[in-house]
Amino acid sequence: MKTKDALFAQRIYLLLASLFICSLVVSNLIFQKFFYWDFFGLYTFEISVGILPYPITFLITDIISEVYGKKKANQVVIMGIFASFFSLLIVYISNEVPATTWSPVDDALFRKVFGATAVAVFASMMAYLFAQFIDIQIFHFWKRLTKGKHLWLRNNFSTFTSQFIDTFTVLFLLCSFGKIDWALFGALLLSGFLFKVLIALIDTPFLYLSVFALRRRFGLKMGEELPLI
Repeated sequence: MKTKDALFAQRIYLLLASLFICSLVVSNLIFQKFFYWDFFGLYTFEISVGILPYPITFLITDIISEVYGKKKANQVVIMGIFASFFSLLIVYISNEVPATTWSPVDDALFRKVFGATAVAVFASMMAYLFAQFIDIQIFHFWKRLTKGKHLWLRNNFSTFTSQFIDTFTVLFLLCSFGKIDWALFGALLLSGFLFKVLIALIDTPFLYLSVFALRRRFGLKMGEELPLI
C-alpha cells in the first residue's frame, strides 16, 4: 500500500473509532430516560434512550472487521472500555465536588441524573464485553465459512446474537442492582432486542455502502483486509 493510501486508511480507522467511542460513552450517560415508540400500530417499544446510539457501535465494528480485520476491531472494543471507565471517573469527581448556590444544576439534581451512572457503566461494560467480542468472533466465523461472501448474512447473524446477549445482560444486572424493577424485565428485554434487530436490518445497506466504498478506494478484493499496523 502506498504511503498516501496508508495515511488515508489510518484516518478513516480513527474516524470510525472516534464515532464508536462517542456512541458508547453517550449511551451510558443518557440511559436513565425511557421513551415509547409506536411502530405503525404493530408494536409499542418502551426502551431507554441509551439504546439509540448503541447499535451504531455494532455497525462500526462490523465495518472495521470487514475492512481492517479482527485485530483492529478488538482494539476499538478495548479503547471503548477504557473511554467508558474514564468517563465514569469524571462523572464521579463531578458528583463529589459541591455545587455553588447559584448553579443551574444543584447537587441533588446532578445525583438524580448521573447517580446511577456507575451501575450503568458496570452493567453496560459487562454486557458490552460479552456482546462485542461475540459479535466479532461470529462475524469472522461466517466470513471464513462463506469465503468473504454474503456480507449481509454475517452482519445480521452476528448482530442478532450479540444484541440479545447485550440486552439480556445489561437488564439482568440493572434489575439485580435494583435500578429497574424485575416486573419490567421481560417487556424491556423484548422491546430492546426487537428494536436492535430492526436497526440491524436498517443499517445493512449502510454497511454494504461503506464496505463497497472502502474496497473500491483501496482496491481490495472480496474478503481482503487492509494491513494496518
